[in-house]
Order: sequence, then C-alpha cells, then structure tokens
Amino acid sequence: MTEYERWLQQDLDDPDLKEELLAVKDQPEEINDRFYRDLEFGTGGLRGVIGAGTNRMNVYTVRKATQGLANYLLKHANGKPQSVAIAHDSRNKGVLFCQQSAAVLAANGIKAYLYPQLMPTPSLSFAVRHLQCDAGICVTASHNPAKYNGYKAYGSDGCQVTADMADGIMNEINSLDIFSGVKKMDFDEAVKQGLIEYIGDETVDAFLDAVYQESLIDDASNLKLVYTPLNGAGKMCVTRILDRIGIKDVTIVPEQSEPDGNFPTCPYPNPEFKEALQKGLELSAKLQPDLLLATDPDSDRVGIAVNQGGEFVLMTGNEVGILLLNFIAQVKKEQGKLPAHPVAVTTIVSTDMVDPIAKDYGVEMRRCLTGFKYIGDIIAELEEKEGNADSYLLGFEESYGYLSGGYVRDKDAVDGSMLICQMASYYKRQGKTLVDVINELYEKYGYYQNATLNFAFEGEDGMKTMNKIMDTLRNDPPQEIAGAKVTGRSDYQLSQSYGDKEGAIDLPKSNVLEYRMENGCKLIVRPSGTEPKIKIYLSGKGATKEASLQEIQKMTDAAPALLGI
Repeated sequence: MTEYERWLQQDLDDPDLKEELLAVKDQPEEINDRFYRDLEFGTGGLRGVIGAGTNRMNVYTVRKATQGLANYLLKHANGKPQSVAIAHDSRNKGVLFCQQSAAVLAANGIKAYLYPQLMPTPSLSFAVRHLQCDAGICVTASHNPAKYNGYKAYGSDGCQVTADMADGIMNEINSLDIFSGVKKMDFDEAVKQGLIEYIGDETVDAFLDAVYQESLIDDASNLKLVYTPLNGAGKMCVTRILDRIGIKDVTIVPEQSEPDGNFPTCPYPNPEFKEALQKGLELSAKLQPDLLLATDPDSDRVGIAVNQGGEFVLMTGNEVGILLLNFIAQVKKEQGKLPAHPVAVTTIVSTDMVDPIAKDYGVEMRRCLTGFKYIGDIIAELEEKEGNADSYLLGFEESYGYLSGGYVRDKDAVDGSMLICQMASYYKRQGKTLVDVINELYEKYGYYQNATLNFAFEGEDGMKTMNKIMDTLRNDPPQEIAGAKVTGRSDYQLSQSYGDKEGAIDLPKSNVLEYRMENGCKLIVRPSGTEPKIKIYLSGKGATKEASLQEIQKMTDAAPALLGI
C-alpha cells in the first residue's frame, strides 16, 4: 500500500484533506509531489504548501513535528516540568495548527502557553524568555505566498533552534508514525485541566515596554506616516509603539489593515518587493506622508519608501541597516551613551559598507551566517560569556530584519519600525530625508550596491538540480565572473577560504559559496533554507552609483550561466 492510499483510508480530522486527496487520484505527478518526502524539519522548523500529504503543511505533519519536539524536550528535561510558548500570524489554518500543537504538548504533560490573538514572531521569542519556557512554536510562513504556512521552533533562549537541537528533534520526528505515533488530547479539555493557558495582556505590555526601552529620541511627533501590515500580525503592536513615541498622524492602508491569510491585494507579501507595497504607494502618492512603512505577515521584517520631493523611493534592507547603524552610533555618541566597546552584527551576505562606518565610530563589526538565530547567538555570547550585554548596538540582515536590543533573540519589525521612524524624525528636524542621508554616506564611504537573485527549483527534480549546481560550483569553481577574475573564494561547508583570504573560517558549517573578484565585487551562492530556491547575493562597488550598478547588472546577466541553467 502506498502512503497516498494509506492516507485515503484514514478517517481524517480535517475534511479538506480527504477532499484534496480524492481530487488528485488521477494525477500521479501531483500525488508524488505530495508524498515523495516528509517535510524536512531544520533550524527554520517546517515550511511548506498547505494541503494533504507528508510533503505539505497540515494538521498531521504539525502534530507529528510537535510530538517530536515533545519527545526531545522530555528526554532532556532532567525531571524538570516542561513548558512551551505558542503564537501564530494571519496565515490560513494558523489557529488550527496552534491549537493542535498545544493539544499534543498537553497530551505529553507539557504546559502550553498560547497567545489568544495573532501576534508578531518577535513577541513569541519574548514570551519564551519572559515566561521561562523550554521552547517556543510560531506558526508562520513569514513572507511566503498565501498557499504556504510554517512552523518555527525556538529554544529556551528565544532563538530559533540550533542545528544540534533541530537534528535531535528531526530524529524524534522520523521515528514516529504520522497517525499512530502522536499523542492526542481534546483542546478544550486541556484548557480546563490547566495544561493549556492563554498568554495574558501583561506579556504583550511587557514586550512593548522592552521595545520602548530601545527608544533613542524623546519625540517623533513631526512625522507623518502611511503604514501597511500587509494583512498580517503587525498592526496592534506597531501602532501602539508608534503612538508611544508620539506619532499621531498614521494612516493604515485600508485594504491591508485586517488579518487575511489569502493576502487578496498582495499575492507575495514581502516588503522587499515593490509589488507588495503597491497599495501603500498609491495611498502615499495621495497623502504625501514622510514615510511608507510596511511589515510582513509575521511582523519580523519591515520595509520603507521615503518621500523625496513628492516621489517615493524604496530603500533596500542593506541601506536601512547602514542608516540605522550610523544613526544609533551617532545619537548614542551625542548622548554620551555609546558603550566603551560597542558591537554590531550582520551576516556574510549583507553589505560591506557597514565596515568603514563601524570603524569610524569605533564599533566592532561581527559577521555571522545567514539567519537571525546566528545574530541571536552573538547577543547571547555578549551577555553570557563576555558579560558585556550593553555593548550590543544593532543586528541586521539584508532581508529587512533589524534588532537593537537583547530582549528577544529574533528580528523585530516592531523595534525596527520605531527606530526607523525616530531616525526619519531626527533627520527631518535637520531638513533631511533618509534618501539625503544615505546619499551623504555613499559620498563619504563609496558606492556599495547590492542585489539578491532568486532561482526557483520546484519538486523532487528541483532539489536534485539544486544539489548538483552546488556540487559543480564547489568542485569546479569559476575562474572569472562577468569578465572579472576571481581572486578568492570561501566555502562555508568546508570552513575554508582560498586565494586572497587563505585560512579556516570560524563559523558553523553551511552550504554557502563566496567568490571575490579583482574589481572589489563579490558574489555569494546558497540554497534557501525555507524555499526551493538558490539565492545569489551580489555586491558591487564603484566610484559612482552608476558604476557600481553597472557591476551589479553584469553579475546579474552572468548568473544563469554560472548556475548552468
């Protein structure tokens, strides 16, 4: 009996699943895509298309993952009672997946703390630490299209799980039968018995208080905003923090104000893309605010467009990261609050422009692998190993994730929104926009430009193709890219650099390849950890903006041939 047939024979709890399975009975390719593998649990948890099958997000794959997490926690409990905090954003099936996760934990004797309303991902990281839980679950697919949902797992430190913990949970998951291997309990009964407890307003208030502690200026009331939560979870927390820093003139994009997992006006709700901001840009053109602010569905990323003479200029995640580092260091220096040994953190794929800025302020710039959990690890190191928690200024990723405090261990668009608005207000009082400021920084430090390319590889064959591409690039590295000689490369899987930077790499192993060219440009290739994509990060530097953009364009044109597609 095939797994498809076994699923058909089950009395499935979710009637949508049986309907789906019957609808594809004459579609062998579709059946294969749903069942050729189990959704893989990694450091990013689970992420996949909602639907029936082992390679889909559904109540059974969620329950199985939760049972695996429960088994892992109980094996490492040392007799201590275990507890887990749970949250969800606006995604379809989010409430169901949360409740079923909580019920599985309860059936295993593990206390579940559940946010009763949708909440930003960073508030989950906060709750894990605030409630002293042993783990956390956030049901979200972040910025993916509507057909996706996901399941992020967190450790007791509020960081997404480490590779070792993820492997341990995965081993537990793999040992289970998806139907018979999972303990179950009625949700309402678990609430009645006190095994599931709703997280109260006190925790939400404490989270917002912690964000506000990162505030840098007293009053940002001179700012006019248009804000869109992109039908996600950001509205309540973001508007409350904006009100707290004095911003009263806030218009929310009406079509994207309320939670809606179908994202009807925004098929790909990612603030990195102009298409996602279209409704906000249309409204901004009418109202002429200082800023358009957009948070993604789980409100851990924030994007902006700046009013520059009536036109709205989109700013990249790298540009905002540069601006925030400069602003935080500048203001803290002015206020006499810059630590003796300040530290900022970014990833290996983020802009090199932060390095000279950090140097000017005496800030130590640390680099880590892609994924905010690695930034969280460095915050923890500063706090626990080095006893220097106050030295941390800012962590950021080029993918629009920012965090300025150690109160959580994940990127936080609530904190990011507050800081960006305070920054815009600060420079507005000087007669400058954020576009003016970034241009001043380019003039001073050089024109660094960055771009990210995505190449999708769907299904079973897609995974094989991705693996083949990475193997080829690793074993037969290019000698030149876009007409420029490759002078050095780094293989983060082998933890080794070659050529211009010979030596070992002191970072966790990761399937990432970096190529450095003689003209100062850089290209990094890695498979996405959350989607069936290969991502290429381009870094260009030139004497002018035009020159650096030309280098980016040359590398963009060369990318398909580099991948052999």
